[in-house]
Amino acid sequence: RHGCALRLACAPKQAQRGPDPKPDRLLGRALRGRVRGFTYIGLLILLAIIAIAATASVQLGSVVQRRSAEQELLFLGSQFRAALTSYANATAPNQPRFPKTLEQLLRDPRVPGTRRHLRRIPIDPLTGNGEWGIVRSSDGYIVAIHSLSEAAPIKRGNFDAEFAEFASAASYRNWVFKPAPQVAAPRKPAPDKPTAKQ
Repeated sequence: RHGCALRLACAPKQAQRGPDPKPDRLLGRALRGRVRGFTYIGLLILLAIIAIAATASVQLGSVVQRRSAEQELLFLGSQFRAALTSYANATAPNQPRFPKTLEQLLRDPRVPGTRRHLRRIPIDPLTGNGEWGIVRSSDGYIVAIHSLSEAAPIKRGNFDAEFAEFASAASYRNWVFKPAPQVAAPRKPAPDKPTAKQ
């Protein structure tokens, strides 16, 4: 009897405890683990997207910067072309038609006083320094100027007429800036004027 009474007394307490909570705790842990896993994967994907976007931005910025440098090089090349043309056109008889150095474009040694065909020797926008490639004639005079950059140009068309040959250039070294065609060759002596018959 005492045993039966004990079992009856304990029965309500076991009924109050309800079902075993261990399965719920295990399920909650599993769900939290999955959430953490998804969060980690999402973070990795987000970081990958940010890295790709940053790389694309850097590449785009590099292309824009290169195009800007190309335009500046064409502008400076036009100045060199004009300076060589001006130097040649200012040649007196029995004087060299082209300079021996770039500095002679800044101050023409053939004339008294100061005569400038170029205001300054510019910096090459592609190499970042003031050193330029120089094409010389057989007797050592400067007849053309170019960049020393070995990079391949981005611009492949829509050049001005005087630079149309640049469209097929393999590198910026092939963008050679020469004087205008009418002064590139030595000038022929003017024919004697016919004298009036007496």
